[in-house]
Amino acid sequence: MVVPPMRRIASSSPPRALRLGGRALPIVGRARAYVCGITPYAVTHLGHAATYVWADVAVRVLRGLGTEVELVRNVTDVDDVLFDAARRAGEEYQQFAAIQQFHFDRDMAALGVRRPTHDPRAHTHVGEVAELAAALLASDQAYERAGSVYFPGAPVLAGAGLDRPEALRLAMEYGDRPDDPAKEDPLDVAVWRASGSGEPAWPSPWGPGRPGWHAECTAMALCMLGPAIDLLGGGTDLRFPHHAFQVALAEAVTGVRPFARARLQVGTVRVDGQKMAKSSGNLVLVGDLLATRPAAVVRMLLIDRPWQQPWDYHEDLLEAAARRLEALYAAAGRAPGAAIPAVLDALCDELDVPRAIDIATTDGGATARALLTLLGLQ
Repeated sequence: MVVPPMRRIASSSPPRALRLGGRALPIVGRARAYVCGITPYAVTHLGHAATYVWADVAVRVLRGLGTEVELVRNVTDVDDVLFDAARRAGEEYQQFAAIQQFHFDRDMAALGVRRPTHDPRAHTHVGEVAELAAALLASDQAYERAGSVYFPGAPVLAGAGLDRPEALRLAMEYGDRPDDPAKEDPLDVAVWRASGSGEPAWPSPWGPGRPGWHAECTAMALCMLGPAIDLLGGGTDLRFPHHAFQVALAEAVTGVRPFARARLQVGTVRVDGQKMAKSSGNLVLVGDLLATRPAAVVRMLLIDRPWQQPWDYHEDLLEAAARRLEALYAAAGRAPGAAIPAVLDALCDELDVPRAIDIATTDGGATARALLTLLGLQ
């Protein structure tokens, strides 16, 4: 078996641990990572790509350190946003989702994002969401009203660092329906939601309904990876309510804390200061960029920056990324290169890709070639 250069170096050097969000993440055995995947109702834009390329970099670095990584990236194909988009398009929602998922997978492959170990679909885990709801009810950590099962939100808000008005605004924006009259508190979230006439529905002990979004990710993560994980990934816009409730639900049902040892919450991509989103009409589509630029340039654009920071896209950044990549390619042609340990140290320190590129571009040779491989820029 041919051992990748970075893994060979890592195995013969003192042990290193990845540090994320100010927290060291030493791994014993395998690393378990869960990245919140797309709701397949629209084409892939640069904001989506940033999250999944950065998750890919984190996994590549862990594997470069000699760690086995089990990565789960779900598909949220049971969601009211998807149902509404399919209805507007006049298509059956499962077929509509499959087509959108095809386009997403194609764009990710073009960007060098490796397939996850598991890519569960929400529609195959509806039964597990019902089990989650039943377990929370049995332990008096949820309540049932009118065919829906709700999880209290006030304790989650207490640990989220948000004031109540902002939390309510986000709950409304992300479809948690704070105006639902069946709730004891507007911030409570549906683990299981009753379905009305004509809405997609599955049987449950409380009547026909469908899973809540946060509960879907909780159930899939628990089923695939067990009661605790090493890394939880997604966009920074998922911090609340989605990640906050995903974690709270898991910890409530298992009693294991923390559910996630570290979080990779990738900074928002903006246009003119406004978050890139379909509702804003300011999307920069991955497919459009790939039609005019090499995939490695787009990938460099996304990762040559601190992963936590929001940033504004404009076309000049593509030119800068192309120049940066060309300099790294040129450096790879030099010899010999002896700074691979320094590159590893940079990547282990908050995935500091810009510093790693600076080191490799200066040192050249084997260092630059190894970094190109590790970052998926070849």
